[in-house]
Amino acid sequence: MTTMARFALLSLAALLAACSSRPPAPAPVVVQPRVVYSQPSASPVADDVLIRAIGLVGTPYRWGGNTPDSGFDCSGLIKYVYRDAAGISLPRSTREMIVMQAPTVDAKSLQSGDLVFFATGGGSQVSHAGIYVGDGRFVHAPSTGGTVRLDYLSNSYWAKAYLQAKRVIQQGHLAQNP
Repeated sequence: MTTMARFALLSLAALLAACSSRPPAPAPVVVQPRVVYSQPSASPVADDVLIRAIGLVGTPYRWGGNTPDSGFDCSGLIKYVYRDAAGISLPRSTREMIVMQAPTVDAKSLQSGDLVFFATGGGSQVSHAGIYVGDGRFVHAPSTGGTVRLDYLSNSYWAKAYLQAKRVIQQGHLAQNP
């Protein structure tokens, strides 16, 4: 048998062996336990808020910032998104937002567009807020040097700091400032 014929025969045998072999076993899937949150609301206004908030992911953080051009702090982001996407005027600070006349919502009943509040310094003094977008996630402007981003409420840092949520967008009427 010539060298070329042997090469062809070995190549054919290798090809056939490869085609008939089993693929490698897939790596085991590790499922992280998660708290199940409600899905986003079907409200068109909430959907507009959700789309606008997610569209701002990546915008730089700036203390006191309240526009995409200048950057955002957490309350500036919320105020901008609600005004721009829904025509809703909200207070400027998280301290004013948490006391506005709007229903408090249980964490298990969150809907897209709800405001979520945190005490990042410990205790019960509100110091941070974001917009719930569904599936246990929220959009916020977290800190100097960072950008607007999505995070999970179940992240240990945010879960520990979580205070409460408010529903600003309601069927038939909107929340009011005190």
